[in-house]
Amino acid sequence: MQSLDRAMGIIKVLTSYKENRFLSITELAKECNLPVSSIHRLLQAMMKHEMIQQDPESKLYGLGNAWLEYGLKVYDSMDYVSIIRPELEKLMHAVGESVYLSKPLGMEALLIERIDCEQNTIRIHDQLGLRTPMNIGAANLTMLAFMTEAQRDQIMDKLVPKEDRIDFFELLKKIKSDGYLVREDEHTEGISTVAAPILNRLGEVVGAVSVKFISFQMTDVKMEFVINHVVNAGRNISKKMGYYYR
Repeated sequence: MQSLDRAMGIIKVLTSYKENRFLSITELAKECNLPVSSIHRLLQAMMKHEMIQQDPESKLYGLGNAWLEYGLKVYDSMDYVSIIRPELEKLMHAVGESVYLSKPLGMEALLIERIDCEQNTIRIHDQLGLRTPMNIGAANLTMLAFMTEAQRDQIMDKLVPKEDRIDFFELLKKIKSDGYLVREDEHTEGISTVAAPILNRLGEVVGAVSVKFISFQMTDVKMEFVINHVVNAGRNISKKMGYYYR
């Protein structure tokens, strides 16, 4: 179990960079707070399974091809290509902005898809694989609002301070009533997001579709246009996944 934890520590270090950066064994040892000898043994074992690769010239280490292979298999098994991606592409063309797909993972959400609008000269990029706490961001809050009471309360107990929970709960109630959320980005000034939930045939939250845009460029008319298209995209995907709207 210790070796597995250490191996995943190496992977997290290598995936923490936006670009596919290669690191020396000394850098990895420092980042993972482990002896070089321990890192060397782990790297050799991980290379056998193509989890890690070593550049033959620089001798630096980076992520192996196994992650791409496994990721594509998971991607295909979830029917994203046939069910979800066409709806995301349709939304992107309609609103002229980049479109995102998020998935809940316990106390966090994972960004699993992004469809960029090539015609938009100013693009807002969030990195695929980005994890964020479930209480932050329009997409995450939208998913949280449509979760079961038990799921919602468990996340709120962990992530939301007691003194903020009444207001936070009222926000979630409004999101569920509206069916969407428009929210300014917590980290980037001047950026806002419209998000809507995706539900499966059991009514369970399985994701959120969202669009990010530059706030000052958005008129009231265009905002209403974007909201309608985001909500419709969420509903269309949900219907394809078996959810029945009354």
